[in-house]
Parts: sequence; structure tokens; C-alpha cells
Amino acid sequence: MDNPQSPLTLDNLRVIKVLGKGAMGTVFLVHDMFNDPSALSPFALKAVEKSIFPSDAADRRARWETTVLSRLRHPFLPTLLGFSETSDILCYAIPYCPGGDLNVLRYSQSDHVFPPSVIRFYLAEIVLALEHLHSLGIAYRDLKPENILIQQSGHVTLTDFDLSRSLTPKKNLEFYSDPENDNLQPLPQPQAFTQSKKFRKFAKLVLPNKKYSISTATITRNGLRKVKSARVSPVSRRNRSSFYERSNSFVGTEEYVAPEIVRGEGHEFSVDWWALGILCYEMLYGTTPFKGKNRKETFRKILMMEPEFIGKKNELTDLIGKLLEKDPTRRLGYRRGASEIKEHEFFHGLRWDLLTEVVRPPFLPLRDVTEEGKKVGISITDYFKKLKAPPSPLWSPSHDEWRSNVSLTEF
Repeated sequence: MDNPQSPLTLDNLRVIKVLGKGAMGTVFLVHDMFNDPSALSPFALKAVEKSIFPSDAADRRARWETTVLSRLRHPFLPTLLGFSETSDILCYAIPYCPGGDLNVLRYSQSDHVFPPSVIRFYLAEIVLALEHLHSLGIAYRDLKPENILIQQSGHVTLTDFDLSRSLTPKKNLEFYSDPENDNLQPLPQPQAFTQSKKFRKFAKLVLPNKKYSISTATITRNGLRKVKSARVSPVSRRNRSSFYERSNSFVGTEEYVAPEIVRGEGHEFSVDWWALGILCYEMLYGTTPFKGKNRKETFRKILMMEPEFIGKKNELTDLIGKLLEKDPTRRLGYRRGASEIKEHEFFHGLRWDLLTEVVRPPFLPLRDVTEEGKKVGISITDYFKKLKAPPSPLWSPSHDEWRSNVSLTEF
């Protein structure tokens, strides 16, 4: 597509294959039969069928995602190629990443894990992508291997922004300095932050045998309750602009959800750094650190357990441990964002400014040349029309969920 963010002519688009189907729509690999009849430059098209959703939640999320995409200008983030809407569907186009996602790539390794050198490369690019999002005031909130795609060049691209959230700076905050501690603390608030009944009920389900106030308590390393204000958190006077409002939405993939989200305390950008720690752990060990037999057990482990490491402590496990700090105000990246993470010993000697110049990343995907689109030649509009008809083997969409998101409140 030659003109970025140009209107899409849906009747000109032909489906090559279905890339994925999830809660928020279907993603196709398509090509423009007039401008690209040989399908040499296919692109991804995400389509949301309006009739599936009785409320306007999906519509609002889809429009929000296109708004985010239209603002992105970064080598490790997608750009909006085009947008279109009919009475039945809303869809938008982004570049196609033929290398699949990071989870598929990890499983293709002989032992289903990555060596530290590969983790370092991918982690560094993800840090830069998150840094750019945060600089725009956007918390990603859905970092996981399935949402990290591999471009044709071998570099990464984050995708799926419908759970992201815009957070604006808090203004007129006052601070005092503790002479025995160089950490600057917010002045006490006149009224404690009170969470909704939904969150209090949820906390009782997760911790049924403990008296637990999700609005004022933090679980410490020994499992005891440490009471603190959940309304505001410590922030450096030198960097006031990095302190943002909190979101109280309960969103994310359960094994990647940060403790403050489970507790319902409200959250900000540091939830992305927690998810980065979970991702790094999974890349190293092939599993997430707090996975339980069910959602309830997973959340309890997120709140109560510390991550377990194998062998001697090293720079990589130290990084993971600091990212998986349960108190978000002590988590690496909370005060100065990505700058803190870049300075960690694990990335010592890395030329951050030259990452985009790497021509031989750890994995280079093969050219994905498919003839399926030429044989089928069905348009997007016809595809959805056929879905309303009795299903046939050829046109039954994939039922593999792209993700499993926990969402207890509206966006």
C-alpha cells in the first residue's frame, strides 16, 4: 500500500489466509488484487464484526487501537496502513510479520528456551518499543510472547493494542523529603483510596483465608501485610512528569498480570516492566514463574510467591528479580522508566542506538510465499457473508484463540 493511513477498498482485498482469531476480531493475510495482483507485498488486516458484540465496547476498543497505531513511528512497533468501516465490519491494515510470534519461535528451539544472548537481543528491542509507547503516554498492558511478532528483517514488532491505555500526568502534587531516606514521598492524602466492591469480592476469592484490604495492603516477602496508601506512590521530584494517573481496569493475560492489578490498587506504566520480567523468565526457563493449576492459584502465587531461579545468581536472573518486584514503587523502571533497565548490568556494552542496524538477528524468517490467496480470491466482505451462511470446511475460521485475556471491567 503506497499511501499510509489511506482508506481501504475492501472489495479490492483478497484473503490469502487467516492468521488468527481472537476475542476482538479476526486477522487476515491479504493483498490488493489491483495494486499487487501477484501478492508480493501482502499485509495483515484486522477485522472486527460489529454484530458479535451487543454493546459498543468492541467498537470503542477497535477505534482506540487505530488511534494508537496512527501515532506510532518506531522500528519495533507497527504502523497503520489503512482503515475502513462498513455497517457490518470495522477493519484496519498493518504490516505483515512473516516470522510468526515469539512463542512459536521459542517452541522451535530444541529445548524450548532461548540462550541469554538471544534473550538480550529481543529484550533490548522490546524495551525500546515500550519506551516509545510510554513516551506517548501509553501503557501497553498486554505484553506476552504471542503479541511479539518477528518481522521479515528478524527484528521484533509489538502488536495488539486494544488493551493499551492512555495515562496523563498528575498535576499539582506536593512532596516532602525524608532526611533519613533520599526517596521523596508524596504528602499523606486526606482520604484513603477506596476500591469497588467487585475488587474486594475478587480479593476474597484469591485469598479466602486472609483478611485482606486491596485498597491499602501490600503483601511482603514473608507473606505479612504491609499497610500503605494505595492512592499515591513515591516519585522523584526531579522527574515529576514521569508520574501518571492510574488505571483501575482489570486487564491482561493472567500469568502476566502484575500484583497491583490483582490487588485492585490501580496501576500505571510499571505493569509493563513486570510483564517484561515474566516474559524474560519464560524465555529463559520455558514457563512463567507463577503459573498455577487454575486462575485462582495463579493469582495467589503472583501475590505471595517469589520467582524461583535455577543455579547461581547471574546478571540475567538479577534483572528478572528486579522487574518482578511486587511493590511497583520498588520495581526496576518505576522511577526513570526504560533508562533504569538500560543501565542494568545485563545490558552492559550494548549499543542501543545501533540495534536497528543489526542485519543478522538471531532468527531470519523464510519468505512466506503462498499461492492460497490466488486460488481462493475471496474478498473480506464476501468472507463475512459466508460466515453467516451454514459453515463449510473451507471457510470455517480457526478457533485457536490468539490470547486469553482477563477483563473484569470495561476499558
